[in-house]
Amino acid sequence: MFQEIEQDNLQEIVKSNDIVLVQFSASWCGNCRIMKPKFKKLASENENVPFLVVDAEKFPESRKLAKVDNLPTFAAFKNGELVNQTQTNKLEVLTELVSEVI
Repeated sequence: MFQEIEQDNLQEIVKSNDIVLVQFSASWCGNCRIMKPKFKKLASENENVPFLVVDAEKFPESRKLAKVDNLPTFAAFKNGELVNQTQTNKLEVLTELVSEVI
């Protein structure tokens, strides 16, 4: 399931799902726009897992769940905890992160 969150409620979503994958991005971020379709494709291959896009500037509480100091940042959550994260514009690195939790 691919979704762009519309409110600062990532923590609730993480707590209510076994596995959650997140792309932290911003509207001005070129690499974020490049990676979004790749993230969406991975979501279509794993339809039972939430793949969420979070605007890191609009949603500061959600941003606090990972160490977001560069964009795009991808984070993997399992059982309500941050398992791993990466800052990348490479599909291979993103695929590795996804395979760690799925």
